[in-house]
Amino acid sequence: TFNGVILISKGDSVLYQTTKGYANIAQKDTLRLDHQFVIGSISKQITAVLILQAYEKGLLDLETPIAKYLPDLSLAWKDSINIHHLLIHKHGIQSLDEALAFPPDRQFQYSQLGYELLAQILEQVHQQPFVTISSRLFQENGLKNTFHPQNKGYKNLANGYTEDENGNLVYETQSFENYVPAGGFISTAQDLTKWNLLLHQGKLLKQNTLQLMSVKQATRQHPIFNAIDYGYGLTFKAEEQKLQIGALGFAPGFVSSNFYFPATGISLIILENVAANLGDFTQTFYYHTNTIALLRTELSI
Repeated sequence: TFNGVILISKGDSVLYQTTKGYANIAQKDTLRLDHQFVIGSISKQITAVLILQAYEKGLLDLETPIAKYLPDLSLAWKDSINIHHLLIHKHGIQSLDEALAFPPDRQFQYSQLGYELLAQILEQVHQQPFVTISSRLFQENGLKNTFHPQNKGYKNLANGYTEDENGNLVYETQSFENYVPAGGFISTAQDLTKWNLLLHQGKLLKQNTLQLMSVKQATRQHPIFNAIDYGYGLTFKAEEQKLQIGALGFAPGFVSSNFYFPATGISLIILENVAANLGDFTQTFYYHTNTIALLRTELSI
């Protein structure tokens, strides 16, 4: 039942790749390695890099209250929440017109809205739309098949499908319902492999800044991995950030994973355009978690 792409690489060398199924099920359009997918929460590490690049340029400060950058927010919590809180989901924002669910830094509550606010901060400090800011990052780093969905340059986006209650696959019309900076970027397995190399080899950020992404900033109770540590947009098991680091991604109709194994320089990318068993995410991500386990066995991790 797997319908997607798997790519395992070390540097520029492909160790394993496979495609199975269709980009368009009705038309029997066979999936190719260059087909594009909505990558869900893998998008968050891209937004985190853009924030940290602005931080390196002195355009923003991670500890300054967001009121400085978003003065039009109406509630007083804008004076107590900072960019760091947004990056690690410890801000307590439920909506822009409600009181906080909890005081900042008290607990972890996974939030798409927090990353949308990060994009709005980037728009303020750069005085450009987020689509322009993110597209420049992709262009400057040779990620030719990675896109903000408002940039209509993508040509090979696979259709996303969701399994309905009767077990039928239905074309998904809500794949972009998430905020783009939190879960809506489009990419390919090859571009995500290149992204891993750029990120983890220090081509996008200085080493001390990259460290902020890859050290424990919070702990999340994950629906698949149970307790998992959270950096800035990156996840890892306790004390395992030098062994396996990355993220899973879900968008309606798309199920994704992107993990990097620093000790070996190996990337594992799995992109599916069929979302099934949504009542049990351990089954939705069955191929992802089992392939990770198999690879870790092969690598003796």
